[in-house]
Amino acid sequence: MTFIRAFFLLLTAVAAVPAPQAESSSPVSTAAGTATISSASSTATSVCSGNTASDRSVWCNYSIDTDYYTGGPDTGVTVEYWLEVTNVTLAPDGVERIVLAVNGTVPGPTLEANWGDTLVIHVQNSLTNNGSGIHWHGIRQMGTNQYDGVPSITQCPIAPGDSLTYTWKATQYGTSWYHSHYSLQAWEGAFGPIIIHGPATANYDEEIGTVFLNDWSHSTVDALYTYAQTSGPPLMDTGLINGMNVYGDGGSRYAANIESGKKYLIRLVNGAIDTHFKFSIDNHNLTVISSDFVPVTPFSIDVLDITMGQRYDIIIEANQDTADYWMRAIPQLSCSNNDSPDNIRGIIRYDSSSTSDPTSSAWAQDDDCVDVALSSLVPHLSQAVVDPTGDDLTVTVTTNEENLFRWQIALESMQARWGDPTLMQVYDGNTSFEDAECVYNLAEADQWVYWVIETAIPVPHPIHLHGHDFFILAAAESASYDSSVTLNLDNPPRRDVANLPASGYLVLAFKTDNPGVWLMHCHIGWHTSEGLALQFVERASEIPALVKYDVANATCAAWDTWVSQSGIVEEDSGV
Repeated sequence: MTFIRAFFLLLTAVAAVPAPQAESSSPVSTAAGTATISSASSTATSVCSGNTASDRSVWCNYSIDTDYYTGGPDTGVTVEYWLEVTNVTLAPDGVERIVLAVNGTVPGPTLEANWGDTLVIHVQNSLTNNGSGIHWHGIRQMGTNQYDGVPSITQCPIAPGDSLTYTWKATQYGTSWYHSHYSLQAWEGAFGPIIIHGPATANYDEEIGTVFLNDWSHSTVDALYTYAQTSGPPLMDTGLINGMNVYGDGGSRYAANIESGKKYLIRLVNGAIDTHFKFSIDNHNLTVISSDFVPVTPFSIDVLDITMGQRYDIIIEANQDTADYWMRAIPQLSCSNNDSPDNIRGIIRYDSSSTSDPTSSAWAQDDDCVDVALSSLVPHLSQAVVDPTGDDLTVTVTTNEENLFRWQIALESMQARWGDPTLMQVYDGNTSFEDAECVYNLAEADQWVYWVIETAIPVPHPIHLHGHDFFILAAAESASYDSSVTLNLDNPPRRDVANLPASGYLVLAFKTDNPGVWLMHCHIGWHTSEGLALQFVERASEIPALVKYDVANATCAAWDTWVSQSGIVEEDSGV
């Protein structure tokens, strides 16, 4: 994107976006130079005025009690963004290296919208030697499976020099992120925040905004991939908070200013390739109000476990002495390999003129890799699982004929094909798939299904499902599942990423209410590329009617042409 075009878009955004009301939690498209907003039709409703600090539970004619699975606002408002994936040199922690950035920054620009808006996002692949494709993590994509952004599954990769426009509706609200789902690009820097404004289960005065946690290496993760395939997780040099940290004598720390007596919303995201963090702010308790996109009954905690792909909305109260306090993201060394476990820090400042480092002390904590206690994650909107039918999925690891690690879940290690996405196969009437495509067919509509995921390996795995929230019916570490395990069917925790405990089991359920081809995979980047994934073809007979064939075919045609010229060879799982 040229500077002239970016400046024009900024002017357009400023002219088109109505000014929010005082204290309103309804901002629209504030990423400078990247967004415009327009009404979809002459009958579109006006931009929602949202809510205020005195009552965050309401949202226009809706509230925190609205069943967002079956209803919610349709604002008629379209929020439009332009994103460009480029290869640049940056120094997030003071050490220069090549990164793949979105609009030139790591993280990329924040995508903001209101609950009920439609987002139109134009993605330009300006890389010269790589495909790309952007996944909108946690977005259910109701009726828009084609725009889930997963090469080999819902689309062909975007060829260098080509672009693709994604369109989807914000049927949920809360915090998430977008990232490339092509090879390891997400962990080279191709990611950014998503904020969908809506109601909340507790009041707060202001937002601090998104706080991104990432592990970071001074070599590219592509350069480390051979080691990962032969020896296990590579040692990461350090980590970043909102794309910043200090390493040696270089870099700078992320800092946020707060004012005594106020409550602040923090939107926490773990975008790491292989690091389970414990997040905390010295001397301050955290009030959790949402896990992934699911509002929960508020609960207080001093140290918050967050594994790869998870998000939490949390509130902190500025009720301590006026001083500076460390914000900490501590890698758990029992399952993470990081060389700077005590140096991934940001700063909370009560005095905005301060420039000193804090002297505060960390909360007491154990080194372990566990999810927040399931008993704490009580969804505000109660839902029940009704008469689910189930199957077993076992996570194992083997080596292939080249002696490289290949993870698998159930059938075998995934090997999908960039140029032959499953969605297009279904559109063309394919009813059978190769074992390596790891396809489970779910033909019946509105059926409750559950999956027992087990592993004998003492390594936890963050399991992520596309297209759905799942219900966590049971989980245990260092244990085997059998029929004596009691499944919680009455308002169990819901989210889209949950930890498969080490040497244990995780039981997930969801309702087949969203026709499409949906990936489920481990969100450890190495494991995804090494095949720890499967896909659900849900209600296949209804899928062709949802596909915009001309758009999908054009992307695949451009990809095929580039592959024939470049000779690129697929070397990972395809996802």
